[in-house]
Amino acid sequence: MSALRYNVSDLLHHPASRRPERIAIPGSELGGTADVRLSAAPLTIEVMLEHVPEGIVVHGHVSGEYESECSRCLTPVRGTFTVPVREMFERAPIDGETYQLEGEEVDLELPVRDAVLLDLPQKPLCRDNCAGLCPECGVDHNETDCQCDLNPPDPRWDALRALTFDD
Repeated sequence: MSALRYNVSDLLHHPASRRPERIAIPGSELGGTADVRLSAAPLTIEVMLEHVPEGIVVHGHVSGEYESECSRCLTPVRGTFTVPVREMFERAPIDGETYQLEGEEVDLELPVRDAVLLDLPQKPLCRDNCAGLCPECGVDHNETDCQCDLNPPDPRWDALRALTFDD
C-alpha cells in the first residue's frame, strides 16, 4: 500500500469540493535515476485535491533534496528542488496524459515520481564553472593545473605527417 494513496470519496460526492494534503516521506522511497539519488531527507508533498466533473485534479508542489557526484570532477553534490505537480485522475484515463482514479482513491506515487525524476539534473555539477578532471593524469583542475597536453596530435595522421614534398 502506497503512503501516497488517498481516499477521495468525500470529494467525489460533493461537486467542486477541495481538500489540502501535506505529507513528508523519506525521499529514498521514490529512488532516483542512474546518476542522481533522492536523499533520505524528507520529501515534502503539498497538494490540493479538487473535484471537477472529469474526476480529481491534484495541484501543488514537491520539495526535497538530491545527492550525486559532479559529472565533471566526481566530488559529492547535494542540491534541493521544488517541482510543481498538476495532474488529473479520471475513471477512464488517457494513456500518457491522465492517471487512473481507482474506485474512490488516487495514488500520487507515480505522478510525484514522474515530476521529481524529470526535474533532477541530467548532469549534476558541483558548480557551473567546474573544470573537471584531466583525462591524462586525473588531477582535479579545480584545485591545481597539470602539464598534460590536452590536445595531442591524432596518431591516425602520423603517416601523412611523415610525407615530404619536393619543390
